[in-house]
Amino acid sequence: MNLSQLRDAGRSPALPVSVQLGSDTVTLQSLLRVLPGQRYVGVAQWQGRQVLAKLLVGGKAERHFHRESKGVHLLADHGLLTPALLAEGFTAGEGGWLLFDYLDGAQSLGEAWRAVEHEAPASDGQQQVLAQALGAIAQLHSKGLWQADLHLDNLLHHNGQLYLIDGGGVQAQVPGQPLGRDEVLRNLGVFFAQLPANLEPFLEELLIHYLLANGEHALPLEKLLGEIATVRRWRVRDYLKKAARECSLFSAKIGAFVLRVVRREAEPRLLALLAEPDAAIDAGHLYKTGGAATVARVEVGGEPLVVKRYNVKNFAHWLKRFWRPSRAWHSWREGNRLQVLGIATPQPLAVIERRWCWLRGRAYLVTAYCGNEDLIARFSPFLHSTPPDSELLALDQLFAALIRERISHGDFKGHNLFWYQNQWTLIDLDAMQQHRSQSSFAKAYARDRARFLRNWPTDTALFKLLDQRLPTL
Repeated sequence: MNLSQLRDAGRSPALPVSVQLGSDTVTLQSLLRVLPGQRYVGVAQWQGRQVLAKLLVGGKAERHFHRESKGVHLLADHGLLTPALLAEGFTAGEGGWLLFDYLDGAQSLGEAWRAVEHEAPASDGQQQVLAQALGAIAQLHSKGLWQADLHLDNLLHHNGQLYLIDGGGVQAQVPGQPLGRDEVLRNLGVFFAQLPANLEPFLEELLIHYLLANGEHALPLEKLLGEIATVRRWRVRDYLKKAARECSLFSAKIGAFVLRVVRREAEPRLLALLAEPDAAIDAGHLYKTGGAATVARVEVGGEPLVVKRYNVKNFAHWLKRFWRPSRAWHSWREGNRLQVLGIATPQPLAVIERRWCWLRGRAYLVTAYCGNEDLIARFSPFLHSTPPDSELLALDQLFAALIRERISHGDFKGHNLFWYQNQWTLIDLDAMQQHRSQSSFAKAYARDRARFLRNWPTDTALFKLLDQRLPTL
């Protein structure tokens, strides 16, 4: 096929497929990233060798091609390590292509970070990953360049060297001259905003890795924190919009008779569950049944998941609920909000609303499983003693994060916090809210704190310890 035919091939063209590129041909063997009708990136065979192919199609292809080509050449021309560009070209009316040396077996710093992200903030493992990233960013800035789409997956380890990839996001101020301070701060704000906010107390320590490679400017911490906060707010808004529509991250079907949004990478393994969620609940292990909600642990391909069904108890209950977003949808949004903010919660995998002419009925939420030991069970041996320091510290960090982001839970009982992967994980987000004003949050936080402490009798040592330890507003 040619590039114009590839444009119409949708999200999953049959592979392998040979694509005509001018007078040449490339055979796509696997796809790494797809924006249907716009961009196909994958591993391919070309002239007897393995390459990474970026194929750009559609109405914006010419602009995207020139941006990619310019960025790649900026990196190479200024001595920055990037995969070799082997061939490029553009055919009017069809699209463009860039073929790169394929770094077989390369690992992104994003993968390296995911292996250490659950460690204590600024642990040795995290410092090692971030030091490499900040050193590479500093080298980029020292040449007058920056990566607009700056994240850890755009840095690849291969044979002991670190490669910069994705020329489409590379921009220049004055090539060859160090980047100005304001642009440095903005770009570092983009980088740090994608990392957990619990790293912010360690920013000065982390910036040393940047300054060792590019000490051109002093970097005022207060201004950098302002840039990070601005970008983080934008990222949350942008991500929540994506969680409500068809995009590369989510598969969405929204209409008069059903709403169904599922995390795209999980969709293939969830198809049977999403088709018959009630059957999956009936066959699973019930935690809660009847009333407003039914909760069950189910097995999908040997993986434990949790399905929560939001019931319609009677006609009067339906009259209260049909006209507004379901509690499943609210929990879906808030779960995704917490994920972006780096606050632990089971990963939201799918949400379904049954509808009739847009009127909402029964709804379902599917999430990852986060273990079976909640706060009540975890702290029950310590009513008259002190829980482990690591668990108290994790609780401090959770409360600090909720205060920082002005988030109230709404039902902060011990059964809604689970100890999982060495952190406290929030569940049951039906009433969660991120407040716009500090006064509104302060009232909601006071209710959350009081509800949390009611988990234990007031005359116990545990109650007194937590009451002293938990912050007040």
